[in-house]
Amino acid sequence: QVVEQDFDGFKRLFGKFINSTGPSVHWDKIEKLHQDAIQPYAGLPCPADKESIRQMLDQLVVIKLNGGLGTSMGCSGPKSVIPVRNDLTFLDLTVQQIEYLNKKYNANVPLVLMNSFNTDDDTMKIIRKYSGFNVSIKTFNQSRYPRINKESLMPVAKSCRTDDDIEAWYPPGHGDFYQAFSNSGLLEEFVDQGKKYCFISNIDNLGATVDLNILNMCLNLNREFVMEVTDKTRADVKGGTLIQYEGKLRLLEAAQVPKEHEDDFKSVKKFNVFNTNNLWISLPAIQRVVDENTLDMEIIVNPKQLDGGLNVLQLETAVGAAMKCFESASGICVPRSRFLPVKKTSDLLLVMSNLYSLDSGALLMSPKRMFPSTPLVKLGDNHFKKVSAFLSRFGSIPDLLELDHLTVSGDVTFGRGVSLRGTVIIIANHGDRIDIPAGAVLENKIVSGNLRILDH
Repeated sequence: QVVEQDFDGFKRLFGKFINSTGPSVHWDKIEKLHQDAIQPYAGLPCPADKESIRQMLDQLVVIKLNGGLGTSMGCSGPKSVIPVRNDLTFLDLTVQQIEYLNKKYNANVPLVLMNSFNTDDDTMKIIRKYSGFNVSIKTFNQSRYPRINKESLMPVAKSCRTDDDIEAWYPPGHGDFYQAFSNSGLLEEFVDQGKKYCFISNIDNLGATVDLNILNMCLNLNREFVMEVTDKTRADVKGGTLIQYEGKLRLLEAAQVPKEHEDDFKSVKKFNVFNTNNLWISLPAIQRVVDENTLDMEIIVNPKQLDGGLNVLQLETAVGAAMKCFESASGICVPRSRFLPVKKTSDLLLVMSNLYSLDSGALLMSPKRMFPSTPLVKLGDNHFKKVSAFLSRFGSIPDLLELDHLTVSGDVTFGRGVSLRGTVIIIANHGDRIDIPAGAVLENKIVSGNLRILDH
């Protein structure tokens, strides 16, 4: 049955890909956003008494997108099991957050993981350790589609079994959530239990915690779809943004932008927010759009090269792109602290440092930091890309409370108790090595050349 459902889904996606003509967005048809399209977070009322919070939470399901592997950070297995703080993994922190809510408000918020065939086996083994926790954990798998040959547009798979050739298959992006969630039977189960909303986010976004004010807004205003956006900085030019188009609010992704308008898209003035991929969606509304077959998401064509050099295409969709298929959708402009993704070891350095403290599974910016923005950190790929290599280069994680900008390139190590402040640039040229001594304080410094510190 699963193979059949996957095949039907792939047929629909491939048919749409083959028959699509022209761009999915005509630039001159983009309208100005309405005044109330994006609400400010600061104005949201806060639910007061414990009982009303419990009733709200009992209508919520938390869903984490858990289909990705840790390969880009040099780790095997699901990304969600990389330790990020105090030996706790993304998954540990998520479970802690939800258990805290359930205990504090005597609520019953379930956690649902959307796995892929890449992460499912490992995840199922790992979640056994949470059996004694006050959190009900459910999982379902997103679809498994065949990669297609770039030239012939034929599937590269020779059989329907993944194990025969794992490279021939891929999970088709998180836009697959709606159909896969419905196929799994969980959607119906939760609606029957009286659950009204799901909060969806990427498992590697450590800022995506359950926010009672946003949940309260969704319930009070009967929103079917709320996308958390945050103010764009120059570092966020790739993120999707919200536009008004043909009378509907919708997501505009970088991949949909015509070449000649790419600079417009990246401009902080013209499009001043980007999508955090934290989404609040009505469960009955998901049921409706799936049942009525009105889901319509732009196809993202993702070119890949397999190990043997074969060029293939992956057809994917994004979960936020379905926004235009829902009624009463809106954006909410949230503080930057709700977007804390860990994509690289440079992000890991920030979340492991004294910039943050841990409170019931949630990371909070230290009150000792004078300004709310996080430092800009660039670590050279050759020596810092893999988590194991990254960790081996720090005697302890440096003090970053007063750091603005850090660039490290080449063979560099840090002793214990180093403090980095202002703008620090450390560059070891090829063949050189720089050991930053224990206890060093570097403030607005450029370090280059060769500095070896050896045990005597």
